[in-house]
Amino acid sequence: MQTTTAQSPSAEAPAARRPRAPRPQAVLEVLGKTRISPRLLRLTLGGEGFTTLHRNEQTDAYVKLLLPAPGSGLQPPYDLDALRAESPELLPTRRTYTVRRWDDAAQTIEIDVVLHGESGEDDHGVAARWADEAQPGDLIAMNGAGGGWSPAADATSHLLIGDHAALPAIAAGLEAMDPDARGLALIHLDHEEDRLELEHPEGVELRWVLGAREQLLDEVAALDLSDHEGLDVFCHVERGITKQLRRLLVKDAGIPREQISISAYWALGRIEDQFQAEKREPIGAID
Repeated sequence: MQTTTAQSPSAEAPAARRPRAPRPQAVLEVLGKTRISPRLLRLTLGGEGFTTLHRNEQTDAYVKLLLPAPGSGLQPPYDLDALRAESPELLPTRRTYTVRRWDDAAQTIEIDVVLHGESGEDDHGVAARWADEAQPGDLIAMNGAGGGWSPAADATSHLLIGDHAALPAIAAGLEAMDPDARGLALIHLDHEEDRLELEHPEGVELRWVLGAREQLLDEVAALDLSDHEGLDVFCHVERGITKQLRRLLVKDAGIPREQISISAYWALGRIEDQFQAEKREPIGAID
């Protein structure tokens, strides 16, 4: 009688990976846009595609816009697999934006887009150019929403650190705080005329840091963070500055890592495609 020896699970051939299901595309319509500061444009997007979005309650919720190349003739939703196989040069560009505000009753979202240059300039950016030229009735596809932070309800104080890119998340976070909340928001801007009137608890100071972004490091270094019990920190700026802020907050001030939401929203000299790819490399590591 022939006998066989059963293989352990670790010795079995690995199961074939199932292909990843395509992320659902929500197609929304441009309903309006408003220049809320010289370099910040607010878009209102809505329509039936609103229900396709993965709605979440995080104040840093974000979506990834799918932006076709001008003149491509592509209309959303996109068959990304077919484009990847047959015309990869036509694949839409992805750009990440925080949802500034959700309106469930109207089924709309607002996103704020920073305009880095003037219309027609090379540094205006793919998403900024699209936003600047968008007209009511235009369609935009997106994935999302992601997100992972809201102000801790049991925090005794808050420290929010960000720049123009993080301003929507900070503004949403301030609006979500308890009216009795206390703390400090440090917001860097290149230009004073881009300051906004933000709704915030009376006990949370808004401090605008204008000029060189390195000033954020001086502002944080000057804070007394010796008593960090109950402190809730949100810190999202340019990658190089974020790395230095992490040292100040975690190593120097000794704030427990679990009390800090920290990552880079962008990197100087990098478009988002390269920035996202580098997150998986040592250069992109924050922790």
